[in-house]
Amino acid sequence: MTGPYERVVGLLDDIAVFIELAEAEEDEGERQAATAEVQKQLKLVEKEFSALEMHSLLGGKVDARNAYLSLHAGAGGTESCDWADMLFRMYSRYAESHGFDLSVMDMQPGDEAGIKSVTFLVSGPFAYGYLKAERGVHRLVRISPFDANKRRHTSFAALDVIAEIEEDLEVEIAESDLRIDTFRASGAGGQHVNTTDSAVRITHVPTNIIVQCQAERSQHSNRNKAMKMLKARLYDYEMDKQRKEMEKFYGDKGDIAWGRQIRSYVMQPYTMVKDHRTNIEKGNVEAVMDGDLDEFIEGYLKKQQADEHSAANSGK
Repeated sequence: MTGPYERVVGLLDDIAVFIELAEAEEDEGERQAATAEVQKQLKLVEKEFSALEMHSLLGGKVDARNAYLSLHAGAGGTESCDWADMLFRMYSRYAESHGFDLSVMDMQPGDEAGIKSVTFLVSGPFAYGYLKAERGVHRLVRISPFDANKRRHTSFAALDVIAEIEEDLEVEIAESDLRIDTFRASGAGGQHVNTTDSAVRITHVPTNIIVQCQAERSQHSNRNKAMKMLKARLYDYEMDKQRKEMEKFYGDKGDIAWGRQIRSYVMQPYTMVKDHRTNIEKGNVEAVMDGDLDEFIEGYLKKQQADEHSAANSGK
């Protein structure tokens, strides 16, 4: 994608013109106006250069694709279900602020509040490239609103992120390896709208990978979306198998242990969000929960690139 680069070049050309105008202008007022325009354009260049720098970090084979995100509440009942719901809101806000579209594929509500799990598709340029940085276990520390004694609680939720796979990437799925079940859609709208078992659950028997979709009223549409998601998960599964440090990868991903959180969100007795991979900290928890994740994501991507370069150099 050359858009950010071309915008930086264009802005630099404009700045050169404004500088020439400022130097040639005899009227002091006009000179100051041209100088002010130069300052304005410089700020735009800084913004576009930051975007260009971010795109340079997104060179993976599937970084440019859409992303499936799956949130799962950890142990802890209502408290963890509420935390999973808060994270879903956070990523919804992040998607909205970056011009991404979000569509829910499947949602399992909590018994009393929040959600047990939710799978949703975030669509937009480089959605996966950015959001892969969020894969892992997220830890919350706060005074529980569900505790009459106002005690401090720790809750966990795990986020998995995989790239949406298009038809140009081949993933072979044998029909004999699939077990397909249908069930009544649940959640907002589904329990009232669906009069048939339109929701679809597909199990890939050899890997025990399970996907399900209840986003549409049509069983056929849900099956197609579930198959597309299964294809993405199987591709991700195969990529994992090819990684030399698979155990480390799965630990970062949150698929092995709850204890390996990538980020902690502390709301009491003080406020702080800390990423344990990069040690980046932010004191404004409310802003983070409203989707302000850019600093964390950029920090992780830069660290990942530095680690890859270090590993490549050490292998020479």
